Amino acid sequence: MITGSLVRLTGSGLGCESWPGCEEGQFLPAADYHAFVEFGNRVVGIFPITLSILVAWAARSRPPWLFRTAVAVAVLTIAEAPLGLATIRYELPPEMVIVHFLVALLALGGAVVIALAALREERGTAAIAFPKELRWAGLVLVTACLGLVISGTFSTAAGPHSGDPDVIHRLGSLPDALWVHVRVTAIFGAAFLFVLGYLGAQRELAPWLFRFALGVLAVLLVQMAVGEIQYRLELPWGIVALHVALAAAVWALTVALVTMLWRPPAWPAAGRG
Repeated sequence: MITGSLVRLTGSGLGCESWPGCEEGQFLPAADYHAFVEFGNRVVGIFPITLSILVAWAARSRPPWLFRTAVAVAVLTIAEAPLGLATIRYELPPEMVIVHFLVALLALGGAVVIALAALREERGTAAIAFPKELRWAGLVLVTACLGLVISGTFSTAAGPHSGDPDVIHRLGSLPDALWVHVRVTAIFGAAFLFVLGYLGAQRELAPWLFRFALGVLAVLLVQMAVGEIQYRLELPWGIVALHVALAAAVWALTVALVTMLWRPPAWPAAGRG
């Protein structure tokens, strides 16, 4: 997700116009900055594709829900390759770029669920039953987080970073997109504060999970500061790239937090508080 955002933000979206090679009749990129950035993203993509296939194969004897999740992550990760090719062929339409990013986002969320399932297999399940209203609030939280990131992609699609200097088509207006994004942020923030306050009030149940939620809060505060800075500085690509990376981190951490509310793993320090 990070290298993909760099492709867009450095204007390298059309650095390679063929696939899997960079150009027709030439596999490796020419000595061009944009071609190296685009091709580098493809090279990085080999690792999650390979790992997702291996994990799906390894999960075949695990519970059906876990196997289906692993297969879905593998399918989504593999689908990024033809989606990326189509995005290039149609010269970076913002709608297709959004889909390309959101598929990666869903794959990341599924991968976090699988990683926590593996942790539960290794450590066992914690003997904790979180209140029903807290677990349902967690589902509201992760839904709001998904809406937050989606609205952020529309803000980027309306902004100046099209992926290539010659691509001028943008999606809507930036003020309108930001208006929506800020309000979705407020909904997410309210849901997160409710979950954090509830975990704080019930922290004797799982002090480790409360500490984890405080860590998520710290990342959120950094993300908010970066978002304000990028807006004040009129969206320099380097700060926008950091904002995207932090958005992926917020999504992954939120999915992890909510997953642990429903399926908490045993924690080594749980017995010591």
